Formats: sequence, C-alpha cells, structure tokens
Amino acid sequence: MNRNDKDETGQSAPAAERRGRGRPQLRSDDETRALIYEAARSEFSERGFAAASIADVACRAGVSTKTLYRLIPTKLALFEGMVTDRVERFVSIVNLGACDGRNIAAALEAALLTCAELILDAEVIALQRIILAESDKFPDIAETFYEKAMQRSIAALTNWLGVQQRRGRIVLDDTEAAAGMLLGMLVFKPQRDVMFGHKPAPQHSEMAARAKACAALFLSGCAVPADQSKKQSGDA
Repeated sequence: MNRNDKDETGQSAPAAERRGRGRPQLRSDDETRALIYEAARSEFSERGFAAASIADVACRAGVSTKTLYRLIPTKLALFEGMVTDRVERFVSIVNLGACDGRNIAAALEAALLTCAELILDAEVIALQRIILAESDKFPDIAETFYEKAMQRSIAALTNWLGVQQRRGRIVLDDTEAAAGMLLGMLVFKPQRDVMFGHKPAPQHSEMAARAKACAALFLSGCAVPADQSKKQSGDA
C-alpha cells in the first residue's frame, strides 16, 4: 500500500477521497467537442467571427467555458475545428461512396448530392458571407476556410473521380479540373442566389434533382449524336 494513501493516523483513506470528489465525466472529450462545434456553427453563422462569443458557444453547447477552453484554447482554433469537423464527415461519406457497387450515374448522383448538402447548407453559405465580409480584418479565417473546406471538397471529389477512372468507368485527362467543373455546375448559381438574398437555401429535393441533372450532363454531354444530327438536318 502506498503510504500516500494513508491519513494522518496511518489508516487507509477511502477510495473516493483518493480519487477526488469531483463528478464523474459523463461523456468523452470527443463527444464534448462535437457538441461545441455544432454550437459554434450556429454562433459563427449568426453573429460572424468578430462578434461571436466563446461564452455563448459554451452556453449553447451546455458546457462550461473552462471546459471549452481546455479542449479548444482560442477562437481561431474553434473556427478551424468547426470547419474541419464538418468537412471530415463529408469526405468520409464521399470516400465510402467511391467503393460501392452502384452504376456510375447513380454513384455520381450520390457523390454530387453529398457535395451539395455540404456546400449549399444554409449555415455554410452564411459562414461564407461572413468570411468574405471579415477577411480583411481576420485573414486567417479566410485561409482556414479555403484550405480546410474548399480545397478538401475539391480533393474529395477528385479522389472519387480518380477511383472511377482506375476502374475503367470514366476517362478524364485531369480529374482535379473535372472535379472543379462539376462543383461549379452543381453549386455556383444556387449558392450565389442565396448569398445575394434572391432565394432561400435549396431543399433536399431540389439538390437531388440538380445533382441528377449535373451527373447526366457530365457523363453524357448534351450534343446531339451524329446519326441523329444528320437525320434532323435532312428533315429540315
């Protein structure tokens, strides 16, 4: 027996005293971080980076500010962790989808829908609007979002296309360029419509329809087949 476990009379101290009297931890640090990141998404998208309050994030998450600072020491680290957490979940879904057995059209639709659900999310669009407005004062948040969200999104779709190409299902000269074109076709207009206040964020059904149309256009193109083109010319 360790003599440090004895009281002044030489008797063993109760086990509870040796462990301390604090409440037991009810959830893991990873679970607590997830709650904090979810709260931070709402706080940043509603108030911006400068006005966001760490105390309010902690309150939204149902944790103490002491716990928050123990896990995430600065506001910038909170922002970076929030972005990374969201994008990593998206990347995992896209990577898993690259390995399933669906036909190429259905698989691409699913991959693009996952991209749309991330990029066209109302909170994500609100964050982008805030980043553009505050990037002069806080260039680190713009760089963080570019590297951790935008580049990671392109990389995930590039990897997906690369897997399909190695399987012989598609032929591309440059998978990264193709990924950029696909994402532009998928999200550029609806994203701008929301950012400039012309439309609300699209519903899931609208994103699914757009993903299906973009997949079909990408895989098949829109040019009339040569034999059909000749027939139409003759009819004219």
